[in-house]
Amino acid sequence: MPSIVTASEPWWKSSTVYQIYPVSFLDTTGDGFGDLNGIHSKLDYLKDLGVDVIWLSPIYKSPLADMGYDMQVADYRAIDSRYGTLEDWDNLLKGVHERKMKLMMDLVANHTSDEHDWFVQSKRSKDDPKRDWYIWRPAKYDSDGKRHPPNNWRSVFEGSAWTYDEATDEYYLHLYVEKQPDLNWDNPVVRDAVWDLMRFWLDRGCDGFRMDVINIISKVDGLPDAPVVDKDEEYQPASMYYANGPRVHDYIAEMRDNVLSHYDLMTVGETPFTHSTEELARYVLPKNNELNMVFQFELMHLDQPDHVDASPLEHHDWKVAELRDTVSRWQVFKRDEGFWNAIFIENHDHSRSVSRFGNDSTDELRTISAKLLAMLEITQKGTLYVYQGQELGMKNFPRSWALEEYKDVATQNYWNRFQKKKAEDVDMQDVLDDFQKKARDHARTPMQWDASLHGGFTSGNTPWMRVNDDYKSWNAASQLNDEESVLAFWKKALVVRKQYPILIFGEFELLLPDHGQVLAYKRTRGDSQALVLLNFSNSAAKVEVEGGKWQFVLGNYAVEEGGACDLKPYEGRLYVAL
Repeated sequence: MPSIVTASEPWWKSSTVYQIYPVSFLDTTGDGFGDLNGIHSKLDYLKDLGVDVIWLSPIYKSPLADMGYDMQVADYRAIDSRYGTLEDWDNLLKGVHERKMKLMMDLVANHTSDEHDWFVQSKRSKDDPKRDWYIWRPAKYDSDGKRHPPNNWRSVFEGSAWTYDEATDEYYLHLYVEKQPDLNWDNPVVRDAVWDLMRFWLDRGCDGFRMDVINIISKVDGLPDAPVVDKDEEYQPASMYYANGPRVHDYIAEMRDNVLSHYDLMTVGETPFTHSTEELARYVLPKNNELNMVFQFELMHLDQPDHVDASPLEHHDWKVAELRDTVSRWQVFKRDEGFWNAIFIENHDHSRSVSRFGNDSTDELRTISAKLLAMLEITQKGTLYVYQGQELGMKNFPRSWALEEYKDVATQNYWNRFQKKKAEDVDMQDVLDDFQKKARDHARTPMQWDASLHGGFTSGNTPWMRVNDDYKSWNAASQLNDEESVLAFWKKALVVRKQYPILIFGEFELLLPDHGQVLAYKRTRGDSQALVLLNFSNSAAKVEVEGGKWQFVLGNYAVEEGGACDLKPYEGRLYVAL
C-alpha cells in the first residue's frame, strides 16, 4: 500500500477540513439552535469520516443579523449563549485534540456588530476616542439641499453601503448589512486590538483561522464614487474600491509579524470580488509569507451569468468545458512558485453541490453524482474542505417552499430590490426559480441525522430553520450501515486520498481537452501516476486513454480494469499506474 503523506510537508496541506455551521449542526438543549455540545457529541462521527481539522463558523456573541457573521467583537472572548460557554468550547477543543484532530476558528475582523461596545462608543460623538475605529464620513447635499450618502457604493446585501446617524450627523460605512459597520483598519490601534483577540484564541489552543473577507480590509483612499453600471439604480457595485486595497498586504504582513509567525497554525483567507489570478497569488505565494491559501470563487461562479452586475443568486447553465478550464487553470497555477489551493465545492455561502453540479432528480442519480463530486474533490492538489452534510449528499430544498422559508438577508433583500423594480402585477416566479438553485439558505438547513422529527437535529418543537423535507429517507443514520451510501463512499475516498499522496501533491496534466462530457486528468509524482475520469453528463461517454497499464482504485460504479472504457452517466473512475 502506498505510504501516507511524508512528514516533510506542513500538516495543513494534507488535512481534510470539515466546516461546521454551528447553528444548524446539532441542538442538545431543545431551543432550536445548534450548539457546541452537539458538535462534541459528533466528534467520533467526524473522526470516523476521516476529518483532520474542524472549522467552526462564528460562535461569538451576536444578534445574528447575518446568522453569526456580525459577531460582537467586544465579546470575541466569549461564546454566544445559543451555542454554549467558553467552558463548552474548552471541552470541545479537548475532545478534538484527544482524537488527534485540530480546531480552526473563524476570524471576522472586517466588521463588527453595531451592538458591539467599540461601535457604541464610536457612535457617541465625533470626539469619542473610538470614533476613528470605524469609517465615518459627512453627508453630501445636492443643489436642492437633499442629503445623500458620502458615495454611491452599494452594499453587498443591496441598498446603500452607508447608514446615517442623526445624533452625530454623519454616515458610517457597512459593506454588508447596516448592523455590520466596517472597522477602520487604517487605525493602528484597531489592528492591535485584532492581534490581541487572535492571540486570545491561539493561546487557548485554537489551531488556526479562516479569515472572513480578509481582502477587503483596506479601502481606496478618498472612497470615490463607483462607475455607474446600472442607470436604473442609485447605488452601484464598488468592489474595485475596497477589494485588494492599497494596504491590505501591509496589514497581513503586520499580522504575520505580530501573531501568525509565533504559532504552528493554519490560515485560509476568503477573497471575494477577485478574479485576477495574480492578485490572489500575492496572498498565497510562499515568498510573500502571508497566508497558507485562499478561497477563490471561480468555480462557484460557474453557474452565474456573465454580466457586470450579476448576482450570485442568478442561475446560468454551465458547461463541462467551463468546469475543465477552471479546474485545470488552478491546478497548474504557479505550481513552481508554491501556490497552494483550497479545494472546495460547498460552504455556508453556496447552495448544495449535488443540486448545482450533479443531478438530484432521482435518488439513484443523486447518489451517483454526489459520489462523482467527491471524486473531483479528493483527486485535486490542495487542502480539501468538506461542508457539513456534503458527505451525505444533502440537496437543495424543494421549489415548493415559500419565500418565507428563505431566512438569509441576501435572499430577502434581493427579492425586495427586484419587487420594487418590477410592476406590482409582474410575475416573480423566475426569481424564485433562481433562489431554488442558488440561495445560500440551502446550505443552512439543519443537518439530517436520522428519521425522527426534525431529522434528529433538535428535540424542540421548532428548529431555527426548517429541515429539508427528505430527512426521513435521507439522513446520516440510514447511511451509516449502507456500504453503497454517499457517506460510505466519502469515507473510502478520504482514505484513498491519504493512501496516495500523489492526489494531494502530484503534478496535474489535463487530458481529453475537447471532450464534451468528460473531465479527465493525470496526476504525476516521481515515478507514480494516477488517472482520473469524470463523466459530468446523464449519458454514457466513450473514453480512450493511451499508455501504461492502470489499476482501478476508486469509482462510483462497479467496473472492470482496463484502459478504454464506456463511462456510465455521472461515472467517475480513479486508476493508478502499475
